[in-house]
Amino acid sequence: MSQKPLKIFICAGEPSGDLHGAALMQSLRRKINRPIAFRGFGGDQMRAAGADLLYHTDQTALIGITPVLTHLPFLLGMIKNLKRVMLGWKPDLVITVDYPEMNLMLAKFAHRNHIPNLHYICPQVWAWRRGRIPKIAKILDMLLCILPFEPKCFSGTALDIRYTGHPLVDRAAETRAEPPLTLPWHGKTKKIALLPGSRVSEVTRILPRMLTAAALTEEKLNGDCAFVIPAASAKMRKIAQEIIDRQPRKPKVLEMVDGNARQVLLQADAAAVASGTATLEACLMRCPTVLVYAASWLTYQIGKNIIKGVKFLGLANIIAGREIMPELIQDAYTAEALADRLTAFSGDPETRAATLAGLDIAIAKLGNGGASDNAAEAIVEKFFPADVTP
Repeated sequence: MSQKPLKIFICAGEPSGDLHGAALMQSLRRKINRPIAFRGFGGDQMRAAGADLLYHTDQTALIGITPVLTHLPFLLGMIKNLKRVMLGWKPDLVITVDYPEMNLMLAKFAHRNHIPNLHYICPQVWAWRRGRIPKIAKILDMLLCILPFEPKCFSGTALDIRYTGHPLVDRAAETRAEPPLTLPWHGKTKKIALLPGSRVSEVTRILPRMLTAAALTEEKLNGDCAFVIPAASAKMRKIAQEIIDRQPRKPKVLEMVDGNARQVLLQADAAAVASGTATLEACLMRCPTVLVYAASWLTYQIGKNIIKGVKFLGLANIIAGREIMPELIQDAYTAEALADRLTAFSGDPETRAATLAGLDIAIAKLGNGGASDNAAEAIVEKFFPADVTP
């Protein structure tokens, strides 16, 4: 008689969570000796791994006050529908991946309805709103952390918390093992990656200044450089192309490719990257990088007050304990400032060597990988001990 499939409701609202969610799904399938049905929301990676998606990250990857308020009716309707589906489907486990504002609401709902749940990728309680810690501990059955200093934040609670390591370590190793990808560098000596973000609001605010900085960098390097933008999705590629077409000042040698951000970063001599997970990918690819970010005035003011006392925005800097990746935020993010740093990373051997040494400090602290398998082992041990693959 065939075994009844396990039902796992899995939720990831952004491209990075989609990537980590897909890897976790694959690890769970390897470790559990019965079929698993995954349902929830995520992106292309989770769909390819076999998830039945009710919503896509293209609809949910929002940042900032204005975009969230604009899409609030949709988001509220989405939450209501997800709760309805969760109750009707009766999953054996709810896994929420990052995206804490919405996902912790769903985790709380699962907890109230006696559905086992866990959250993968710790909310940044170490950076802001530490008062959430007791509330989070009460609604979760397990919390899986990917940064070495995160478990200590919950040391005063009874929450089952595990450190798995960072899943991007494994993705970086996979990229390095792949055959080199042919990219449109057009034979230029200096290769520079531009990553303006994965959300509409980010790309529209960040890319124009990035393009002007690229044009200035091209002048400083006497034209011997090429710029490649790895588009996070087809939607982001379309938006980026529209911005490029309108931009009055941009580099002569500029290309876009679909995805493959890590391959682009691996080959690049320098990069400008919007704050977020991609900056850690750049670190793991040992690409000297400038972290940039610009938000609306209101979003910036709120964020600045929320994260008081946090010295750095970039994870690579936080992990290293010092600035190994220059941060140009809001008014400091100017085309001239970015061009100066990209030029130094590309053309000054001493600056480049010192930067690479700093990146190696952060890489060493992130460990040797195996995060998705470690996470799957913790899940199986706690929730499905009778279904372990021999």
